Amino acid sequence: MIDFFFAQYANYPASEIALELMGVFFGLASVWFAKKDNILVFPTGLISTFIYAYLLWKWELLGDSMINGYYFIMSIYGWYHWTRKKGGEEEFPVSLITKKEKSTAVVIFILTLVFVYLVYQYFDKFINWFNYVDTFLTATFFVGMWLMAKRKIENWIFWIVGDFISIPLYFFKGYTFTALQYLIFTILAIYGYLEWKEILNKKKTEKNLFFNDAL
Repeated sequence: MIDFFFAQYANYPASEIALELMGVFFGLASVWFAKKDNILVFPTGLISTFIYAYLLWKWELLGDSMINGYYFIMSIYGWYHWTRKKGGEEEFPVSLITKKEKSTAVVIFILTLVFVYLVYQYFDKFINWFNYVDTFLTATFFVGMWLMAKRKIENWIFWIVGDFISIPLYFFKGYTFTALQYLIFTILAIYGYLEWKEILNKKKTEKNLFFNDAL
């Protein structure tokens, strides 16, 4: 069993194994902080995505590498977005997606699919079935990260779908530590959705109580 999951690491440089483990650690920390609606989601995410952008490019997993490069940029934007305040209150608290944002999400998904497809075609990388899955996952995660930066609860739905598909995908690719990371990501994403839903329900209750008191 151990050989089945970890035999591929026998030929990996120790530096790459260490970097992958660091990426896993900070990636898990980032999702945990996201679940808690904690601003530390972004600094921990920056470290993890930087490591994975480098490793995945080196492993010639172009779609995965671009995902992490995008995560890195969106983490900077999200960090700024989450810290904005108006009148001493959070300007952009946890909320539901709007109709306009739904349309934007669809556009981001389609444009990402087309872009990654063209990149794979240009580099002639459509050589395995998982390259096509990788294209779909890239689009899914692009939308999920955009929604997280916007602090929309629906981001968790995209993470759950993408993380779940990534588990067997990374096992097939031979990156066991990362596959295990995505298994934990899936569980945390489910709990993240439930916790953010509680936050929304609490705010809704407080708002109703405020209006009732005002009446």
